[in-house]
Amino acid sequence: MVSVLFVCLGNICRSPAAEAILRKLNDESSGAVKLHVESCGIGCWHVGLLPHEQMREAAKERGVLLLSRAQQFKASFFDQFDYILAADQPILNELYNLAITPEHKAKVHLISEYSGSYFREAIPDPFYEGKEGFDKVLDMLEDSCQGLLNQIGKK
Repeated sequence: MVSVLFVCLGNICRSPAAEAILRKLNDESSGAVKLHVESCGIGCWHVGLLPHEQMREAAKERGVLLLSRAQQFKASFFDQFDYILAADQPILNELYNLAITPEHKAKVHLISEYSGSYFREAIPDPFYEGKEGFDKVLDMLEDSCQGLLNQIGKK
């Protein structure tokens, strides 16, 4: 089983959307890859809450249900997950700072590192961007998650 952790700032927009999108894409491919997927935030502000309402609505329009509850990143996640994927460069830097071993650092990448159209771009925080911002983030995450699923399937 391959384990994937998506990380954003508060775990209410980008990372829970990526979590649900990766699950949906894998389900649509008949569960070709055995996956364990979670998401979390660097900060603790929203622990226990559902994803942001606008993100849930935008995702639902695409047939993606965001049901996970926010959790904060824990150092133990470095040992629990094969892939630890950051939404943007500041989060990537924070994860590198928290990683103690070279093995832990090797697991940390940008989410968009697997994207064909948005390679290595930051997934922007849509919190203040309105519907267009949420839709753009979902486009980026769908492309990145499909690329990740393809990469995992090759291994």
